[in-house]
Amino acid sequence: MLAVIKEAFWGSLSSIKTIAIILIPMMVVLQIAKDYQILDKISNSLWGFARILGISKDAIFPLLVGIFFGISYGAGVIIETSKQGNLTKKDLLLLVIFLVTCHGIVEDTLIFVVIGANGWLLVLLRTIVAILITMLLSRRLSASELGGIEGMEKK
Repeated sequence: MLAVIKEAFWGSLSSIKTIAIILIPMMVVLQIAKDYQILDKISNSLWGFARILGISKDAIFPLLVGIFFGISYGAGVIIETSKQGNLTKKDLLLLVIFLVTCHGIVEDTLIFVVIGANGWLLVLLRTIVAILITMLLSRRLSASELGGIEGMEKK
């Protein structure tokens, strides 16, 4: 029994080390991108993509953060952007729907590639499914349907 616990402990430490090697540089790059407003420039260039998804221009930055850096960090940015009053109920719902399907695309893909998955196939399939689901729901949602979502303030 002690051998199993020891193996689990060392295996967990190894996994944490691998994840840290991937995540720490990504967080540094994100902070640099924020400081130099690189993400704002990217958001402006992706306005057409936002329209396809049915989200506003203000929702692009939280979407990018969630796609590239994961759902936890993306959720923090979504909450902060929402508190500033920049996101509508529809933006919030569509962001969540998209990110549930396609979050942490860089981080998750790198982790799965390390264990043998095809990274390009993973990225392609997750992105296509997220776009299709979000587009379809964006076109189906009406203001009256959004009014029934509990916990969201009216805009």
